[in-house]
Amino acid sequence: MSLYHPSDDFVARSNVSGGDARRDLVARAEAAPEKFWSELAESELHWFRKWDAVLDESGAPFYKWFVGGRTNMSYNCVDRHCDTWRKNRAAIVWEGEPGDQRTLTYQELLRCVKRFASVLREQGFRAGDRAIIYMPMVPELPVAMLACARLGIVHSVVFAGFSAEALKTRILDLDASLVITADGGWRRGKVVPLKDAVDEALHDCPGVRSVIVYRRTGSDVAMHDGRDAWWHDLDRGASEDCPAEELDAEHPLYVLYTSGTTGKPKGIVHSTGGYQLQVSMAMRWVFDIRDEDTYWCAADVGWVTGHSYIVYGPLLVGTTTVMYEGAPDFPEPDRFWRIADKYRVNVFYTSPTAIRAFIRFGDRYPDRHDLSSLRLLGSVGEPINPSAWEWYHRVIGGGRCPIVDTWWQTETGSIMISPLPGATPLKPGSATFPLPGVAADVVDMRGNSVEPGGEGFLVVRKPWPSMFRTLWGDPVRFQEVYWSQIPGTYFVGDAARKDKDGYFWVLGRVDDVMNVSGHRMSTAELESMLVRHEAVAEAAVIGVPDELTGQAVVAFVTPIQGHEPTDELAAELREWTAQQIGKFARPKQIRFSDALPKTRSGKIMRRLLREIVTTQTVTGDITTLEDLSVIDRLAAQQGSD
Repeated sequence: MSLYHPSDDFVARSNVSGGDARRDLVARAEAAPEKFWSELAESELHWFRKWDAVLDESGAPFYKWFVGGRTNMSYNCVDRHCDTWRKNRAAIVWEGEPGDQRTLTYQELLRCVKRFASVLREQGFRAGDRAIIYMPMVPELPVAMLACARLGIVHSVVFAGFSAEALKTRILDLDASLVITADGGWRRGKVVPLKDAVDEALHDCPGVRSVIVYRRTGSDVAMHDGRDAWWHDLDRGASEDCPAEELDAEHPLYVLYTSGTTGKPKGIVHSTGGYQLQVSMAMRWVFDIRDEDTYWCAADVGWVTGHSYIVYGPLLVGTTTVMYEGAPDFPEPDRFWRIADKYRVNVFYTSPTAIRAFIRFGDRYPDRHDLSSLRLLGSVGEPINPSAWEWYHRVIGGGRCPIVDTWWQTETGSIMISPLPGATPLKPGSATFPLPGVAADVVDMRGNSVEPGGEGFLVVRKPWPSMFRTLWGDPVRFQEVYWSQIPGTYFVGDAARKDKDGYFWVLGRVDDVMNVSGHRMSTAELESMLVRHEAVAEAAVIGVPDELTGQAVVAFVTPIQGHEPTDELAAELREWTAQQIGKFARPKQIRFSDALPKTRSGKIMRRLLREIVTTQTVTGDITTLEDLSVIDRLAAQQGSD
């Protein structure tokens, strides 16, 4: 496999310049991890009071970082920059789906945050209270997050595509007393009625005493006396005198809910001090942020990617972060590239699913726009197929932009495995190496490291600053799910391998590894192979029970425009698989689909595909699903087979 090296000019200007610089960081972190993180925390962040201990392991796995230290995320994201030249720099550059635009400088952002924090304070909310934020992708969403962080109000952002039922579940689990929402938001030219969903959810949530509504769409909504208030009415008389609270480093910053296969969603708890340090360092190491950069993470703040790399990470390092409200293909499939061109974006971060969709649309859409401002690309959400990597590098990056293929989770809080773009030769499809201070490994079920080339389980052997602290209200589940599978390690739940050069290849969830006639295969491997075929834009592979082979392969395939989903193409893809991997891997079925079930963060929900094929029903949690109609179409297709 070819290695892709950064240009000499890119290396010379990088924050981590060259392989020796990366190896020096790693060596320092391994030799004295607490000293390593302590020095970074002191140089990168503001502390009202320095910590007494960097790490407390006495209650493992309930680790504590920067014990006794006092800090504030809102202060570090905004206030401190306003004492520097950055005060007049653009903090947030925003574009709504209808085309409206706004830019907030750091000074303007600080005034907005102070005013909204004053509103919350006047309503009686204090540190330790819980707020649900259910908003579209507008600047007031990060304003609300930062205002909560300023006062120590624990916030939970609920993705604005979730149903009233999903919203209610999260409000009740968090025992929230405050909901911050909007009348609606825009998605593919239509209004998403957020306030209506809030009203429906609150029928069963008596603990909520205040609802603050931002006017985004101008839709008519019901306002309940004594509970509901318009954001603009409250803001009109709000004070800008609202100092940031001096919070303990372990004070909970936010709770973000992730769905399991069954049961209620898990509330992932992230604290303040360690989290803000590690996301800040990822901005410098992975995204190589420079003072002149305009940075765009094209995710949604409703997911952890948006928390860490739209809001908190970029603002911590004082860069300009771009926010976009709507769909990437509305009104045409060039919307992302039009935005990148318009705002002269330098660093762009998106998901493999989005990249494969753009491939399906064709090169003509990015070719309409000048993407020469881009200098670095990123990938997040799931392993990226090498062929999609190559297209991303060639068409979007013009063959000049390194790609940081990042692996991390809601639970890890920050990027854990990734290239450092000025220091790491790239292999398409590999997340390369753990970041400095991250002790990742690939092991067997006894915790022994596998030999180079062998497959195993991805684990993290030592605590890291941005790690989640517990599951909200469920510490027993926290220990059982994450810390009891392979004793002494954090069990990631992903299969992986390390090659002879030490590069990490994440193969997907452990339950996405199949055993066909004694051959272990990952869904990622098979999907990458299918996407290499000239007719395939996207593929999802599952294993289903088979009396003869133990498991059989079923592949769901979305063809590239211009290729018809015929029996002949299905036969060709089955033969292609046999040629590329072996006859044992030949899919038992090829099912064509115009779309696959995905979360809004871009992950394919293979569990739902498995349920459709094996039981013809979907019974598990679907609250994270972006488009419910995809399931209906696939189920109808299954019924007609």
